[in-house]
Amino acid sequence: MSTPNITLRTVRIGLRMSQDDMARALREAGLRAGEPNDASKRLVQRWESGDIASPRPVYARALESVTGQPIENLGFSVTVPLVRVADDGAGGHDLASSADGIRAPHAPLPRVSAQPAHGAYSGVWLSRYEYFSSGRDGTYTGLHFVVMLQHGNRLSVRSLPGSSDSPLTMDLEVDGAVVTGTWTEQTASEGYYSGARYHGALQMLVEPTGRRIAGKWVGFGKDFDVNTGPWELVFQDASTSKATLDSYNRRP
Repeated sequence: MSTPNITLRTVRIGLRMSQDDMARALREAGLRAGEPNDASKRLVQRWESGDIASPRPVYARALESVTGQPIENLGFSVTVPLVRVADDGAGGHDLASSADGIRAPHAPLPRVSAQPAHGAYSGVWLSRYEYFSSGRDGTYTGLHFVVMLQHGNRLSVRSLPGSSDSPLTMDLEVDGAVVTGTWTEQTASEGYYSGARYHGALQMLVEPTGRRIAGKWVGFGKDFDVNTGPWELVFQDASTSKATLDSYNRRP
C-alpha cells in the first residue's frame, strides 16, 4: 500500500493553498523558469496520497520554487535528481509506487547533463533592505532569513515564515558576478501597510567571496511613486536540512 505524503500536504496547507492553487502555482513557476509543466490538481493528489513516490526533476524544481523548501524536505520517499533532463520524447510525470517497489513510468531512462543539483549559492541567507517611509518620515530596515535554492543559473529565494510577518520571495538569475531579478513582499495584515502587496526589480553584484550579494532594489511606494534603496543578502549556512531551516525560522 502507498504511504501518504503527509509532509507535502502539511506544507501546502501551511501556504494556504488548495490542491488547485498549488497546481496553478507550479505551472506559473515552470513558466517563469522557462520549463513549462502541466501540473494538475490530480497530480498533486497523487503525490499527497503516495501513489507517486517521487516527482520528475522539472516538477521537483517547481515544487522548490513554490514552497521555498528543498525537495528532500517535502516528504517524498525517493531521492529526486535535480539535474536537467535531455528530451528523449518519452514524456511522463514521475516515479510511481508499485508492488515491486519503485518503477519508472517510461523506458529507457532519460539522459542527464552534468549540471549539479544545487549550486554554490544554495543555503540560508540573511536578507536586509532599506526603504524610506514618507508617511513616517524615516528610513526603515526589512530583515528576513531566506532559503536560496539554485538550479543552473537560476536562484529561487523564499523567506522562512517565522522570520517576518511579511513573506518575501525573489526570482533571480546569476550571470558571473551579476544577479538580476524580481522581488515580491506581502506586508503584514496588522502592520503599517495593512497587508499591501509590493513588488519590483533587483540588480545586485556578488562579492568575490561569494558570501555577500549586494545592490539596489526598485519598486513603487504607498503613493505609487517609484522608489529605490540598498539590498543585500549575507550568507549564513550552506545546509538546507529541516533542522537547519527550523533553527533559522525566527526573527533575525
